[in-house]
Amino acid sequence: MEFTDLKSQYAALKGEIDARIQRVLDHGQYIMGPEVAELESALAQWVGVKHCITVSSGTEALLIALMSLDLKPGEEVITSPFTFAATAEVVVLLGGRPVFVDIEPDTCNIDVRQVEAAITPRTRAIMPVSLYGQVADMDDIHAIAQRHRLPVIEDAAQSFGASYRGRRSCGLSTWGCTSFFPSKPLGCYGDGGALFTNDDALAQAAREIRVHGQSARYTHTRLGVGGRMDTLQCAVVLGKLGRFEWELQRRRDLGARYVQALQGVPGLKTLAVRSDRDCVWGQFTVFLDERDRVQSHLKQLGIPTAIHYPKPMHHQVAYAAFGSAHDCPHSVRAGQTVLSLPMSADLTSEDQDRVVSALRQALASRG
Repeated sequence: MEFTDLKSQYAALKGEIDARIQRVLDHGQYIMGPEVAELESALAQWVGVKHCITVSSGTEALLIALMSLDLKPGEEVITSPFTFAATAEVVVLLGGRPVFVDIEPDTCNIDVRQVEAAITPRTRAIMPVSLYGQVADMDDIHAIAQRHRLPVIEDAAQSFGASYRGRRSCGLSTWGCTSFFPSKPLGCYGDGGALFTNDDALAQAAREIRVHGQSARYTHTRLGVGGRMDTLQCAVVLGKLGRFEWELQRRRDLGARYVQALQGVPGLKTLAVRSDRDCVWGQFTVFLDERDRVQSHLKQLGIPTAIHYPKPMHHQVAYAAFGSAHDCPHSVRAGQTVLSLPMSADLTSEDQDRVVSALRQALASRG
């Protein structure tokens, strides 16, 4: 069984993906070829924003977003500690300071009730993470941000395609940033990412930053990075777009089926999904008190699993200076209990039943 079944996805889309790749091989424009602009136009329209800027990774998307906002050394960005390192990493790389606010224990998204108290005169932005495929409480976050005149950057690496109060993830804030890492809801065959905004000036800044700060060839008007998304990777994503709506619905259906099948299982809780949004299950993650034992049992039965994430950022050596070990107890607890199960649009009902059966068996065999 595959944790993320990309082989079946490719088999279903082989004709379209191969044809897209072949076109790039034929025209030979591997950097900033026509597929780049084609993908950006398609994704901007799909999300419902004016601008999409493709970049080399989800991490680069976050970095460029902060650079476009001119984050300065010593300035603070409020975010969640329960996330992949990239969220905090980009802040520190620019000399900023991540300020960690704890998560809601049932969704693992940032607890908006704690955000305003974390704002100081040095706060420059708020960066909520839409973890596991569900958007955070963006309207409440924006209300706080507007009171304090702060931009909001949605880290939507796991939630591309999710909806929130009738709007789509990545189209909810100053910047929406996503990843096209292969296992994401919409993935390429390597690294890739994108930024989304309605702000013309920020979009222009991001386009310049991703090509070493150039406003024209060899005219460097700002500090930049080498952050372009390869034409070949854009071609792969274009090849997947025709099936994407079906895949999103399949993820929702599989997530609901998991939740139903695991309802009431002793020693296990599933993630809460708020009624005003959906979840596209970038990861299907559950909470287990006996996580290590259950994971070992599943491995023996051939069921792949993963932990997203075992330690919050302020418990990582590289970020320990940005918080006390006693901070954010819900994030610490989540790191001790979360376990991600196989999830992708091509997960079969039979394999899903195997996962559920193995999980029930593992939880029933305590001791």
